[in-house]
Amino acid sequence: MAKSPTPYRALTPERRLSLVTSALAKHKGARTLYSQRLASKGGGFRAATLMSWPVDKLAREFVRLNAQTPQDELELLQLLYVDLEPQIQITFLDTAGVKHEAGVIPEDLEPPYADAEAVARGAAAVLTQHGDEGRHYLRTLVVYNLPSWPGLDTELAKTETAS
Repeated sequence: MAKSPTPYRALTPERRLSLVTSALAKHKGARTLYSQRLASKGGGFRAATLMSWPVDKLAREFVRLNAQTPQDELELLQLLYVDLEPQIQITFLDTAGVKHEAGVIPEDLEPPYADAEAVARGAAAVLTQHGDEGRHYLRTLVVYNLPSWPGLDTELAKTETAS
């Protein structure tokens, strides 16, 4: 049986490129970090050369060579669901009754953020309102943050066997 791709790798190449481009534009250290990752993959370019490339060219090469680490993937998904497109996270948090500001959970809030019943309500709302994009968001939570969302894996599995 083939291994399922990570939530990041399940995104289309175009979507991954858009995320990497956004990260390069938004985070000062991303250009240095991504250039170093590309240089370490080989191919003859030094990090200093890669640093001089335009953002779109650097992003394309970074995605083409799959130079992302698991931590990069997590950070890019967080960029997607918290900073760039927080609507799905806002739907989930509002319906589950979790305190947040524009989709950002306060640092002092301790997990789990909601009980299993609230998580089930949030998951149902996300799937109803956001469809496949919402399903991807929920899978991301299951992979990276399940202890914070009790029962989410069970709720998601119910919907995947029903569809």
